[in-house]
Amino acid sequence: MAVYPVIMCGGSGTRLWPASRPWRPKQFIPLTGARSSFQETLVRVAPLAEAGPVLVVAGIAHQALIEAQLAEIGGQAVVLLEPEPRDSAAAIAAACAWIEARDPDAVAVIVSADHHIPDADAFRAAVAQTLPAACEGAVVTLGVEPTEPATAYGYIRPGAGAEAVKPVAAFVEKPDAERARAYVADGYLWNSGNFVATARTLMDELGAHAPGVAKAARAGVADLEANGAAWILGRPFRQAPKISIDYAVMEKTARAAVLPVAFEWSDVGAWDAVLAGSDRDADGNSLSGNVQAVGARDLLVRASDDLHVAVVGASNLAVIVEPDVVLVCDLAASQDVKAAAAAAPPGGRGRRFTTLEAAADWYDLWFRTAALPLWSTLGADPVNGGFREALTAEGEAVDPRRRARTQARQVFVFATAAAIGAPGPWLEVAKRGWEFYAARGLRKDGRTVSVLTVDGAPLDETACLYEHAFLLLALSALARAEPGDARWRTEGARARAALEIFRHPAGGFREAGPQPYQANAHMHLFEAALAWEAVEPDGGWGRLADEVADLALERFIDPDSGVLREFFDAGWAPLTGEAGLVEPGHQFEWAWLLERWGRARGAERGLHTARRLYEVGRAGVDASREVAVNALWDDLAVRDGYARLWPQTERLKAAVLLGEEADAISAARGLARYLETPARGAWRDKLRPDGGFVDEPAPATSLYHLTMAVLELTGRAG
Repeated sequence: MAVYPVIMCGGSGTRLWPASRPWRPKQFIPLTGARSSFQETLVRVAPLAEAGPVLVVAGIAHQALIEAQLAEIGGQAVVLLEPEPRDSAAAIAAACAWIEARDPDAVAVIVSADHHIPDADAFRAAVAQTLPAACEGAVVTLGVEPTEPATAYGYIRPGAGAEAVKPVAAFVEKPDAERARAYVADGYLWNSGNFVATARTLMDELGAHAPGVAKAARAGVADLEANGAAWILGRPFRQAPKISIDYAVMEKTARAAVLPVAFEWSDVGAWDAVLAGSDRDADGNSLSGNVQAVGARDLLVRASDDLHVAVVGASNLAVIVEPDVVLVCDLAASQDVKAAAAAAPPGGRGRRFTTLEAAADWYDLWFRTAALPLWSTLGADPVNGGFREALTAEGEAVDPRRRARTQARQVFVFATAAAIGAPGPWLEVAKRGWEFYAARGLRKDGRTVSVLTVDGAPLDETACLYEHAFLLLALSALARAEPGDARWRTEGARARAALEIFRHPAGGFREAGPQPYQANAHMHLFEAALAWEAVEPDGGWGRLADEVADLALERFIDPDSGVLREFFDAGWAPLTGEAGLVEPGHQFEWAWLLERWGRARGAERGLHTARRLYEVGRAGVDASREVAVNALWDDLAVRDGYARLWPQTERLKAAVLLGEEADAISAARGLARYLETPARGAWRDKLRPDGGFVDEPAPATSLYHLTMAVLELTGRAG
């Protein structure tokens, strides 16, 4: 008989706010010891897996957390990721469908990742007692003998029987205090939510009582997609009805059974339960971090080492200190924390802007006094010339190459800073950058190479439309900053003439590389044309802007859904499948451009399309983190839950221009988190779905995005 332990990692743990958040729920937090309850659960159930692996079922947002916590304890598991939450019935069905495909008669031991069971041996012994009944077709749950009349748990009334495993007479919901006392007196058990059954039995019962769940789970398992070491359940899984396993099966099946157990158990659902399960000092206190308790008793205090917390003369309190929130709670009111969590503002640590004016002031100060000075000094190479590719969060240079787009974007940034009158030597910085770029990065035909070595030698001389668009944008900023110097208009005209080499017979322009027909390069060409039109209103740049706008309105953007397509065939028909991704950042970026173009032309279609693009982009905003994710599927379900910095700037720009004040304030808060770095003026680039940042350097190219966001926020966008 093969046994597959299945760890269910769902649940948000809102009563353990603010430590428990959507991106870092309670099962991944050390609450009662040095390890998280997920890690403790894995250690507890792993010895049961003699013939089959441990399975973990979790949301895709928590993949990084799971992998990191497995690595910390040297744990091994097969990880199945839900593309979106569909409640416990679907999650359990997916695990059982995976097991069923390998061994239908194997037993699934389904446990929650957030339970506190200190006696692991007693737990495993109880599971062993359930196995004969499970093999005979029962769905066995563990019923915990109550130690008190608790109102936080559901209850089970066991039926009569001589065997240790008894039939279930009834499941009952969480009671009030009086009913809880009656239940305990009548021999009811706490419903632990742990289940033991064969995969065949559970899938049969799901097929009988919740066929939509069973069908979607099997289809999702049949269409698994590898994501690193984990597996994402296929898209059909998202069609599973949202229903709990209790409602879907346990309250309907005739196979429900229960084994009464007496070991210590808690779902650690609130702060009073955390204190009860924690080690305590002589005064009954459980203190973690830089904490001082004076004349205090029965305290639960959690804080970091870099903030001193003192509690004097108090008792029966929970004090939970997070970087952005402090909770002080009477432990007797622990169940009410959920209400505070629901009323709290979204997001994690970061600036708590409440007005656009406050956000504009903060970002303007950051831009002028931190970003520009840092990237003009540490971000520039005093020996070889040119701009560096990246800086770490501590301000250390990371410079393996010099991309042409980086040089052009940085020239644009510093020339723009000069054009708006920001105090500093920014025009000189821009012109030094241009001299390096012009001498090393421009081909004889007027187009730009793609990549240079650090000392300026061409590394990849491929001419790309994307790079060429930024060449035009950089020159527009120089012409704006130095309107009396005719060479910038001359260089702009030369670069515009060279653009014709990219022209496509079916309209628009072709990009180099494996995706020659794409919206992205056109977007930046559109931006450059609008920028040049502001410098030279009669220079013919408006015709180029109109050409790109028309192509976008006719081909790039679906008129019914407002979805921007990214890649196309030679006839500008959109590609689908893997190439059919939807990027919220580009939805916002095109919305910002078409809104500007529509206002300038009085073009209602442009304005209407900008609004549609913006609304689709909003579908990619994760409200809990206040950020726009990287990518969506065609049906606007999340495809990539990571959130790079640049989509946040585009969301902010579009929200400000379109008058979406609440969205703009939220975007400003979300973006500010990326800028909280040891070296002021640097940034983080990738926010993981679990709320932490990927530890990697800040790409210099993001300064262009940040600059445009700051200018729009402060009313100085061109």
